[in-house]
Amino acid sequence: MDYKFKYIDLFSGIGGFRFAMDSVGGECVFSSEINEYCKNVYLKNFGDYPNGDITKIDENIIPDFDILCAGFPCQPFSICGKKLGFEDTRGTLFFDICRIIKTKKPRVVLLENVKHLIHHNNGSTFRTIINSLNGLGYNVSFKILNSKDFGVAQSRERIIIVATLNSTFDFDDVKTTSPVHIKDILDKDGNFEFLSKEEYTIIDKQYIKIQPTGLIFCGYRNKGTWKKGVRPNTEYLSRVHRQPNRIYSINGIHPTIPSQETSGRYWIYSPEEDTVRKLTLNECYKLMGFPENFVKDENKARAYLQCGNAVVIPMVKEIAKSIIRQQFDKHNYEKIRPVANNRQLVCNF
Repeated sequence: MDYKFKYIDLFSGIGGFRFAMDSVGGECVFSSEINEYCKNVYLKNFGDYPNGDITKIDENIIPDFDILCAGFPCQPFSICGKKLGFEDTRGTLFFDICRIIKTKKPRVVLLENVKHLIHHNNGSTFRTIINSLNGLGYNVSFKILNSKDFGVAQSRERIIIVATLNSTFDFDDVKTTSPVHIKDILDKDGNFEFLSKEEYTIIDKQYIKIQPTGLIFCGYRNKGTWKKGVRPNTEYLSRVHRQPNRIYSINGIHPTIPSQETSGRYWIYSPEEDTVRKLTLNECYKLMGFPENFVKDENKARAYLQCGNAVVIPMVKEIAKSIIRQQFDKHNYEKIRPVANNRQLVCNF
């Protein structure tokens, strides 16, 4: 797309938002990240060293921009639920997003978080977020999207919030694509870590089903079982309940890459070859949509953590395209900086 717009990248991590926004014509004019290792990875890939702790950044020094991007942490809200809107967020990192919005008045705010945010604290946290954005003059739309609908072989549901000063964002305009499978993204060569036949069990074919999300759970590693707090004759189920023990067929979708995994214990089964191996670190990054030439952290444990904390690039890219289509006039929008209006989404929780 040949559109040009300016954006800022808050809680930038290793640059998932930046890859997506740059690919559709965006120019990053400011970034912020507190983790030094993430900042170094960001620097290697973009030649730009992010600013540090957002709580210590003066919003007045940030250049003007059109879109604010943030995959913000779901930090507990101090007094949320009292319907105080912007005031309710004090003491949280979301407050820092709000104070930047209040001063800079970007045309669009694009936020990403785990889907359970909508239920956190019986919905009061999410209510506070919506009320805060409404109180700052924004129309708010939100929807839970799954990365598997954007050409990524991973089922990863995230809540996406789009707040706009102009007409309310319509998620129906966001274009999805046909799903791909794990086998479509596998490395052809590499130092693969295979399991021996004695180390795993593949369940009988008649019990293998494709789950609604596209996952095909087909076996488990023969690890030790829990001994305490388990009903008699169900000990074997503890192997299945532990995510690092589960094995998924490459003919399906991969489950969500978690944010706290440092060992990359993701096991896949190839029915054609009748083998089980671990996903490579490179394959994990492919499941997030990172390009082949992405420069990863040299420490594997940190690289796995950074991958699990990133945003899915193809999904953000399609959202960004839709934002451009809906919110910007391709001929005139660079010359216009809108002011807030009174149209808001009423949040009825």
